[in-house]
Amino acid sequence: MLSVPTLWTVFIVNFLALGLIWAYVARSYPKFMAARFWMGSAFVGSAGATTALLRLFIDSAVPTVAGAVGIIMACCLAAMGIQRFYDRPVSWRLMAATTMLSLAGIVVFLFVVDHMLLRMASYTLGQAVPLVLALPLLLSPPEGRASPGARLSAIVIIAVIGMFAVRTAGNLFGYDFSAQGAGQVHGFLVLVLLFLSMTLNFGFLLMAIDRLRNEVADLALLDDLTGVANRRHLLQRLTEECARSERSGAPFALLLIDLDGFKTINDTHGHAAGDACLKHFTLMAQTRLRPGDMLARTGGDEFCVVLPSSSLREAAAIARRVIEVCRQDAATCTGSDIPIAISIGVAQWDRDIGKFPDRLMANADHALYAAKKNGKNDFAIHDPAPPLSPETVEALRKFA
Repeated sequence: MLSVPTLWTVFIVNFLALGLIWAYVARSYPKFMAARFWMGSAFVGSAGATTALLRLFIDSAVPTVAGAVGIIMACCLAAMGIQRFYDRPVSWRLMAATTMLSLAGIVVFLFVVDHMLLRMASYTLGQAVPLVLALPLLLSPPEGRASPGARLSAIVIIAVIGMFAVRTAGNLFGYDFSAQGAGQVHGFLVLVLLFLSMTLNFGFLLMAIDRLRNEVADLALLDDLTGVANRRHLLQRLTEECARSERSGAPFALLLIDLDGFKTINDTHGHAAGDACLKHFTLMAQTRLRPGDMLARTGGDEFCVVLPSSSLREAAAIARRVIEVCRQDAATCTGSDIPIAISIGVAQWDRDIGKFPDRLMANADHALYAAKKNGKNDFAIHDPAPPLSPETVEALRKFA
């Protein structure tokens, strides 16, 4: 036999434990705002269940109403946590309106017109609406494929909504699923709700773990100073682009960039000024790149730009734009401002490079050396098939 008071007590303890877990997560990761909403959902749900349980000891309808409001607010906060997890604006007004309308229905059908079925329908809608609104974010997240935790949370929410639908359908057909009318059936529904609420929070925890793991992985692929990709990330991207080009035959290009006279800047103005120059150059270069181009710092004052699906001519045009913005910035320098000059080597993938990105980087390095040799503050293009010298051409003509 299922004891409903015992189940509600377990429900309360469970939500208190979940609230403490989310409180620890929120304290450990202050920027993870979703944890605060899920913590609030757990604590408010526990308070609502506790209040509802008081109806066993207090002969009044107030604990029932207050407990229902607590459970509805817990659902709203859980949905708001999902919105915040995906960096969507939190719908405070919508959630407040949902809670108030549901509360109004409960009050009307309790104190004005005593109608158990309509009262439960109001209570059910208050719980279901915020979860239904948050469901699309779990099924089709903005960043693309849903994570395992998001899929689990979506499945649980669908199951909760299904349980609400079954309960509502039963009420419409004349079966009372309330605590007073359903007895063991109500206890079974509470048990199912307890299980689903635990599973839903487990799904939220999986979402949090996946998000934090991705953030750590991203940090491992970013340059600490400039915030752009680091050498490891660059090599991963180049390997992918080389493999893709080898399959399709479509070219892509690479820019190898070096800041001219960077050692002199460090020696004359200090390393802090050198770091500021690197950051400033990063911002300038990014204004001249296209969506999908990847800027990476490979070390010291060297940068690379991966230009997917780009010909040598397109890469040269982008190199010219990057140099031009640096020249314009240098022309406006006054006083203690430090002008930045750069040299760029431009290279394009071809069949001889295959799936070996180091060969492409070597070609771009040769072009960079040529740009430095030609006077710096300019770019040079690596020609995989340099033109023959006049002497060679004449010799070939004689041989023919």
